[in-house]
Amino acid sequence: MTVPFLAPRQDQQQLEWIGGSTVSVLLDAAATGGALTVARLDVERDDASPFHLHTREDEVFVVVSGEALVWAGEERHELGEGGAVFLPRGIPHGYRITSDSADLLLVATPGGLEQMFRHAGRDRREPRPDGFAIPPELLAEAADLSGNVVLGPPR
Repeated sequence: MTVPFLAPRQDQQQLEWIGGSTVSVLLDAAATGGALTVARLDVERDDASPFHLHTREDEVFVVVSGEALVWAGEERHELGEGGAVFLPRGIPHGYRITSDSADLLLVATPGGLEQMFRHAGRDRREPRPDGFAIPPELLAEAADLSGNVVLGPPR
């Protein structure tokens, strides 16, 4: 059997994201025929996503290492190393890292979520502009391009 797409680490796009975290795009919609997006997030204590929902894709994320609080709707859960959560489209959710750092694996299906990260994030191969930040307006614009809705600030 031939591997349809191989993504060696050195070829994976790394993007600076909210709070200086890193999103590594392992597989995108183009590589998977639109089937899914796979990304890894390298995040620090108190990094948090805005409270949001996806209108186009279902999301799974796994805490490879570290600990996080995860909100699904109004329910709050603690998730530690090896824990996973399934977030169907339409369910408001967010997370906050509670350990010193965390490594998260994100899988979204169908693919396309990487568009949001690419639109607002900064490719780490390029020089970093002074004062780089992702303002709320750009984040909302990027989310909208991917069919996501920012519902509120991080929890």
